[in-house]
Amino acid sequence: MQLEPWQWLLGALGAFLVGIAKTGIPGLGILSVAIFGLAFPTRDSVGLVLIMLICADIVAVSAYRHDASWPHLWRLFPWAVAGIIVGYLALGRVNEVQMRRLLGAILLGLSLLQLLRARRPAAPANEPHWLFAPLTGVTGGFTTMVANAAGPVMVIYLLAMRLPKLSFVGTSAWFFFLLNLFKVPFSASLGLINPSTLGISLALGLVAMAGAGFGRPLVERLNQRVFELTALGLTFVAALLMVR
Repeated sequence: MQLEPWQWLLGALGAFLVGIAKTGIPGLGILSVAIFGLAFPTRDSVGLVLIMLICADIVAVSAYRHDASWPHLWRLFPWAVAGIIVGYLALGRVNEVQMRRLLGAILLGLSLLQLLRARRPAAPANEPHWLFAPLTGVTGGFTTMVANAAGPVMVIYLLAMRLPKLSFVGTSAWFFFLLNLFKVPFSASLGLINPSTLGISLALGLVAMAGAGFGRPLVERLNQRVFELTALGLTFVAALLMVR
């Protein structure tokens, strides 16, 4: 696979933003999804971006190795695995425009729900509905398999769980690291990971790892409220872009 200079530039920008998103502001990652959609053919980008994401994940889980909330992760993993399998079966048969709009509508609804919860002081005492974790897991697994675009789904879930910012980012980092590793054999069997894209993936992976080095110092300086509003705001904007 040969890339033009402009594709390398867009790819490097997207990779750097992925790195910052992995260790800093999770909602920022959705911007990279749009950039990769412009830079690379959709089908090729799914496998190409996966290897790059794993490179950034390695830095993220190293930086937040003690900050993950494992009870939340175990609650999500079985449903996310089911979503990945559904995504694997559907990949190549799904109308990309319809899927993007459906995801956008779900995110808009969840974002508005989270805004309403955040406005009520008594909200922390109210546990989310029991279907919230299964819905998040299946939706996140499906969208990460089909388009590497599950970041906003995880943002909404973790905001609803009201985790402190370091635990928020650490839980997200471990969630995607393990899921992305799980996706590798599925992507390889579909030909999405192949020798023609592997070199590009690894080169962009180095850029993503460099970006990840900036994330933790950034999030440590952010006020918890600013962190939450930034993550939610970026997710809301992404949802609007998806449904247009």
